[in-house]
Amino acid sequence: MKATIYHNPRCGTSRDTLAILEEAGADVTVIEYLKTPPSREELRRVYARAGLTPREGLRAKEPLAAELGLSGADDEAILDAMAEHPILIERPLVETDKGVRLARPKERVREIL
Repeated sequence: MKATIYHNPRCGTSRDTLAILEEAGADVTVIEYLKTPPSREELRRVYARAGLTPREGLRAKEPLAAELGLSGADDEAILDAMAEHPILIERPLVETDKGVRLARPKERVREIL
């Protein structure tokens, strides 16, 4: 099985989710999204496949979200902000042939293995 993880190696949940994927024998593509940010179109596609709105994928507790005034922003503004500032993307996002999950908690990734 192939899997793609939008990963932050400094995040414990992201590291644990990657370990679950590897233990399951997945062929994992790791995208360190802070170094290689997804485009707004890719974010839109992944969130749609996950059944999430961009707001649900927003790392709302990130101070930059407040600085940018995203609490009242629409989905398009949130996607623009995430594309420009990938720190605003909640992680880890995992995609397999079975779907996409925001792996918070990490065990949610098992739903698409």
